[in-house]
Amino acid sequence: MIWRRWMGLWPLLAVVLVAGSCTTKTPTLNLLVWEGYADPSFVKAFEEQHYCKVSASYMGSSDELVAKLRGGSAGNYDIISPSSDVATSIASAGLAAPLDLSKIPGYTQLSAQLTSLPLVRMNGQVYGVPFMWGPDPLIYDTTVLVQPPDSWNVLWDPKYRKKISVWDDLSTVYMAAQVLGYDKPDSSRLYNLSDEQLEAVKKKLLELKPNIRKMWSTGGELTNLFQNHEVVAAMGWPLMTNQLRKINFPVGETIPKENTTGWIDHLMITAGSENKDLAYEFLKYMIEAQTQKKVTDVTGYTPANPQAAQFMTPAEVKSLHLDDVDSYQKRLYFWQNVPRRAKYNEIWNEVKAAQ
Repeated sequence: MIWRRWMGLWPLLAVVLVAGSCTTKTPTLNLLVWEGYADPSFVKAFEEQHYCKVSASYMGSSDELVAKLRGGSAGNYDIISPSSDVATSIASAGLAAPLDLSKIPGYTQLSAQLTSLPLVRMNGQVYGVPFMWGPDPLIYDTTVLVQPPDSWNVLWDPKYRKKISVWDDLSTVYMAAQVLGYDKPDSSRLYNLSDEQLEAVKKKLLELKPNIRKMWSTGGELTNLFQNHEVVAAMGWPLMTNQLRKINFPVGETIPKENTTGWIDHLMITAGSENKDLAYEFLKYMIEAQTQKKVTDVTGYTPANPQAAQFMTPAEVKSLHLDDVDSYQKRLYFWQNVPRRAKYNEIWNEVKAAQ
């Protein structure tokens, strides 16, 4: 009789177990970040530590990030990685949550050169943590350009017709403005160009179009363009240089005499995140020195936490300029907020639309 009663309870017990498993859902942290910032080599350990899943979407430009957030998608993401050109506007628009820095003890380890900037500070609150930084360098095929190009003007050389790529981003506008000398005597002028200067930039970029094979929008796209020998030079990121070196492609990277723009990527928690506790844990994890070293291995970017250097070889420290940060940063004009961003985008769109 007892055995029969237990057999009768099995169907009910099975229903209870199935129902229980359906309600026990693995928490998911949704990211909208730059390529390379959710690589399994460092994200997997976080997932295992916190019994969660990290789901990442990648953006191709700062404007794409802002458009998605303003278009009502802010609630779809928990963490974003805006660069220094839009971090301020995202914070001021209420799209990111102010941070309780007491929940991120590693914040004090971050470079004071980065945390002291006003980019993500307003009304006495901090809205983001510096994560990675780096340049927009000139990348080139060393079998074609045997000597490192010393000027961005190489992109305009007629012998490279249909062999050049530029980023589908305002950084290309900044680069052309540098070639025209509009960053003198103050580099911040790049982000405050007059209508007349913007027209001159447009003219300069239209002169470049015959050389452009394709405007890239993702890092992987530019890597493929080089790998397939469709292009020989481009403005890119250290990420692409890193990717090409790993497949033994003959790639070179340089900062021309005009210098270049650079960026500071921040990690922010969106205002609409429903997983803020888990998001704080992710920020803590991502700025730890060991994690920063792993991110650098993937991207080739310079870590915001200088203590990551203790896990690097002397050659790695030197290649990331952690041995002389001050001198290197003088060659980078870090992106700033662009008050007339809509006008800049209008000019850039006219360049792209021109035949």
